[in-house]
Amino acid sequence: MSSDRSDPNNTTHFGYEQVPVADKQRRVREVFSSVASRYDVMNDLMSLGIHRVWKRFVIDLAGVRPGERVLDVAGGTGDLTREFSKLAGPQGQVILSDINAAMLGEGRRRLADKGIVGLPVVQANAECLPFADASFDLVTIGFGLRNVTDKDAALRSMRRVLKPGGRLIVLEFSKPLNPGLAKVYDQYSFKLLPLMGKLVANDEASYRYLAESIRMHPDQQTLKGMMENAGLERCQVYNLTGGIVAVHRGFNLAA
Repeated sequence: MSSDRSDPNNTTHFGYEQVPVADKQRRVREVFSSVASRYDVMNDLMSLGIHRVWKRFVIDLAGVRPGERVLDVAGGTGDLTREFSKLAGPQGQVILSDINAAMLGEGRRRLADKGIVGLPVVQANAECLPFADASFDLVTIGFGLRNVTDKDAALRSMRRVLKPGGRLIVLEFSKPLNPGLAKVYDQYSFKLLPLMGKLVANDEASYRYLAESIRMHPDQQTLKGMMENAGLERCQVYNLTGGIVAVHRGFNLAA
């Protein structure tokens, strides 16, 4: 698919629906603007709290050291940002970025509630990050890549801003490894998830989209190949909860 947004004949998926490429970013923005205030509550409900274990795995894998520069792409409400900030310390810098202003507002508020103020918050598109080449030791994107229109462009953009030796970590829903688990997961995703969205967030449609977007996201090996095509090396895949979630890590080893 061409990434030319000006051509009305170019389409991409928004969940299971095909939409003009130019429209996807707007529609994703509307989804997350709708759910921003309930986002963390719904995460706890949807995952039975397991999302905290997945994120802890990312934090441990990232191995942020004092003085490092970190970019949290699609960082939303800032839970990863908060932990990275503690690890990088006053000598380092952590930037929270997201394309959605409502999510960034929630993130800034929640960081302030935890006593973290003055941390840079940048509204940015993952496909064309507004940072210089070789700016960061670590770039992360947690549960955001599947909502990006041009994932290949986003991966190239994230690799570009990595310092030589820097690492990219992608945390995302993926494909269950066991067929039996996949069947149970489908029932949960398409029946219970929209119902929870309706009852808790008063937004059934957005959570139906989220379930569909997970199914349209590349599987573990496909995403690994996309990372390699973007110039990342030593790419590894870590399956969590039977492959319902996968963590991908790759390095920018270019001199």
